[in-house]
Amino acid sequence: MHFHTVIVGAGPGGLACARILAEHGIQPLVIERKKTIGAKVCAGGITWGGLISRVPQDLAEKSFPVQHVITRIQRVRIEEPTPIIATVNRVKLGNYMATCAQEAGAEIMTGWQVKEIKEQTLIIEQKGSGCQQEITFDNLVGADGSSSLVRRHLGLISNRRGVGINYQVSGDLQQMEWHLNSHFFRNGYGWIFPHRDTISIGAYIPKTMIPAKRLKNGLIAWAGTLGFSLEKEQARADYINYDYQGWRFGRIFLIGDAAGLASGLTGEGIYPAIISGEEAACTIINPEHNTVVMESLIRKQRLHSRMADWTGFSSVFNVIAGEVVTLGLRCGIIKFNKLEMAI
Repeated sequence: MHFHTVIVGAGPGGLACARILAEHGIQPLVIERKKTIGAKVCAGGITWGGLISRVPQDLAEKSFPVQHVITRIQRVRIEEPTPIIATVNRVKLGNYMATCAQEAGAEIMTGWQVKEIKEQTLIIEQKGSGCQQEITFDNLVGADGSSSLVRRHLGLISNRRGVGINYQVSGDLQQMEWHLNSHFFRNGYGWIFPHRDTISIGAYIPKTMIPAKRLKNGLIAWAGTLGFSLEKEQARADYINYDYQGWRFGRIFLIGDAAGLASGLTGEGIYPAIISGEEAACTIINPEHNTVVMESLIRKQRLHSRMADWTGFSSVFNVIAGEVVTLGLRCGIIKFNKLEMAI
């Protein structure tokens, strides 16, 4: 089979890319190794500015005009007239975006894994049956996450990655919290993100700071101080790639985590995946497409990466930086949206 564009990965970025291509008369093929779309280790938080313009508001499980930032010496309440962040169910979001892409004309194959990339040909294998197919393409989009095969095919090594660990527990809370506690998380943070009937409790940290096992133990201990018992709950963990080294390589494109466009500071990945997916599609449609939006996203991503590096320089500097930023938020000198990836 031959396709004008093949997209590897049916996450938000890949599906956003597929929808725009299909709306412009190009029938792309999306290959997803999982049998279902949407499931991913993720706190499910998305900035309201990114959500409201690209995803129906009714997909938001809860929205929060108030954010609570807690450090070892401060508790700050930040309030805006409109919601700052909303939580979404990744499966519902994925199914919605897949439906939009398919209705526009995209083809999606789930349960198929790319085994080999050679020149303009993919060898894919169906999980379970072992059946293989050969697919040729004019353009290839790597939307296959932090461990992207397409990225490795380009010879790009990811040295700068974060680790996210998430527990999704039953419960109903109304308050979204960010905890900057260097004792447990170094220059990362712990989160409490309420969903409709569950609560996401987790932590994110640049991978070089502490081993994942130690982060998990710290997360459990920290949650215990807040009254959450996680010892018997199921943890889910994944890497977050923020080692950006380019997104356009001839007829091969990288988007989202595959491109290393997640935030090294917060681990935020949904919004940059959608934006980069849209920009890759527009560039495939028109190679002369003005990439000012993509360039703004890259500048924001690089700023976040530098901030992650600075705060990881030393434990003392990390504590001081966290307290200063939190104080800036308290006083209104720093706006919360400056810490987001939304552009």
